[in-house]
Amino acid sequence: MMGWFSQWWRGGTAAVEPASARDAARLAQLHGASFARGWGEGEFESMLGERNTLVHRLRLGRKTIGFAVSRIGADEAEILSIAVDQAHRGRGLSRTLLMTHLGHLAGRGVRTIFLEVEENNQPARRLYDRAGFMVVGRRERYYKQPNGEQLNALLMRRDLS
Repeated sequence: MMGWFSQWWRGGTAAVEPASARDAARLAQLHGASFARGWGEGEFESMLGERNTLVHRLRLGRKTIGFAVSRIGADEAEILSIAVDQAHRGRGLSRTLLMTHLGHLAGRGVRTIFLEVEENNQPARRLYDRAGFMVVGRRERYYKQPNGEQLNALLMRRDLS
């Protein structure tokens, strides 16, 4: 009996919803666990307060396990960051998060979306490929790793019309 309950609870219900200033600390924690150069709580607080920034959190049960952040300018937007807690990856949750986020961007009148992704980041590239993004450029040695290694970035684009 106990096994069934914990299975169900681990699944929980996934919800994508607007993030608020109260989420800043958790979003910073998730970002730091996912990227070499994490953004601090203060950076999330200021982004959450900007009118041209759209931030969604991904909740499973009561726990925030992911987020998506975009900056909007006229009818274009750039996805600045998207992350899902490592323990919950590979279950299609990042796709739910991304597609919901794109829907909200479209609702704000955004027609074209850009993002940068590290060239060797296969899971992220698969996610963006499947969501209809196309590679439109490449930046050599764009990302600097803590060990000094420099990695290439791909610039990707998707039209929402």
